[in-house]
Amino acid sequence: MPELGPTTPSRTASRTRRQVVTLLAAAALTGSTLPAFAQDFPTKDRPIRLVVGFTAGGGTDAQARTVAQKLGEVLGTNVVVDNRPGASTMLAASEVARAAPDGYTLMYSPSSTFAQNPHMFAKVPYHPFKDFTPLSVGGRGPLVLSMSTSVPANNVRELVAYIKANPGKTSYASFGLGTSSHIYGEAFTRQTQIDSVHIPYKGGSDAAKDLIGGRVQYMFDSAPSAIIAAQSGKVKIMAIAASQRVSALPDVPTFAEQGYTGMDLPSWLGFFGPANMPPAVVKKLNDALVKVLAMPEVAKFYRDGGYEAGGNTPQEFAALVQKTHDEWGAMISKLGLPKQ
Repeated sequence: MPELGPTTPSRTASRTRRQVVTLLAAAALTGSTLPAFAQDFPTKDRPIRLVVGFTAGGGTDAQARTVAQKLGEVLGTNVVVDNRPGASTMLAASEVARAAPDGYTLMYSPSSTFAQNPHMFAKVPYHPFKDFTPLSVGGRGPLVLSMSTSVPANNVRELVAYIKANPGKTSYASFGLGTSSHIYGEAFTRQTQIDSVHIPYKGGSDAAKDLIGGRVQYMFDSAPSAIIAAQSGKVKIMAIAASQRVSALPDVPTFAEQGYTGMDLPSWLGFFGPANMPPAVVKKLNDALVKVLAMPEVAKFYRDGGYEAGGNTPQEFAALVQKTHDEWGAMISKLGLPKQ
């Protein structure tokens, strides 16, 4: 599979336009009439594997399992979540990219797999556009700034003041190198001119455990994971990294409300399959996913975690993937973050 290497701005723009056209053209095929062979997908004796690039127990895993159960009921087969953490979701993504495009291997993945990793790593074992089939966005929701209650602060400005009073003695966790939680951490560090140590983990659940235990002082976490961690009474949610507050956390202000800018880039999780999936299978999976994500109990589960349940067409999702890739790329370039 191709690796992403350096290109000139003009070549990058040209390649980006070609990628969007290719994605949208491929996705448009899913609107065709379902041929007879698709009626056999999926068979009851063969489960669908839903790969997640994080450890079990985190917010992403919980969403995947909620959808997997209902998806299995709609499709009439078992949908099994397979946790493959490591390398900032690249292990999971590369495994799915190599899988047979028959609809039996899917992935539930955060936007960082497609929007941040290609800009943050010199060697990416997959191509974010050529190696996958977008199926549907799963949920849209922000990252939030969570802080250990061991830190004597009640808002972002007080947290910044505490870190500046203790240079080099505080640390922040992330889901892994190159993930949105890492990039937001770096953006926060640059904007506030603080001295804090980055500690990457293999997923949000492991990072949250150390935040709860007071071994790290703060982190940019997904809203569902942060809400679960806050229930321990040892974590406080300080700010929303989005343009507006979320219904699950009505009393938590955004970064902009607290005087910090640029902390509101799009964040989502979505469903993908390998490249070159049969259009009829893509349509069947998309129809099922949209149906599941519209179920009141599923929508409530997402909403309680600070997310909005998704559900859109492959064409719409392909365009969102491209837009998110471009916006995060611009932010990473502005920060001057070196590739790992």
